[in-house]
Amino acid sequence: QVQLVESGGGLVKTGESLRLSCATSGITFDEYAIGWFRQAPGKEREGISCISRGDIGTTYADSVKGRFTVSRDNAKNTVYLQLNNLTPEDTAVYYCAAEWTGCTLAAGPYDYWGQGTQVTVVS
Repeated sequence: QVQLVESGGGLVKTGESLRLSCATSGITFDEYAIGWFRQAPGKEREGISCISRGDIGTTYADSVKGRFTVSRDNAKNTVYLQLNNLTPEDTAVYYCAAEWTGCTLAAGPYDYWGQGTQVTVVS
């Protein structure tokens, strides 16, 4: 059974940081690209970051570039998303997802999804 479990969300103030984790099981972790997505109330799901299998490369949406950093620990089957300099516009449910064929910020190709973790940023 494939599981992706996000953690690390919370309530923070503008300018503060969080580190999200995506712990996986049931997949051959190093064969999958892992993407991060977020969805704010009333908005569409947005792809914000991806790290390729084998840690060859990373991709970021313009909205988070320079503030968020994705990394992976293949020994722990876990991907991390460091969120720095948060603003209220970053408030959303954050999801991780696993995709076998490659790294993309489009949601369609992803095979497996977590349940999400809430990030709330207040001014």
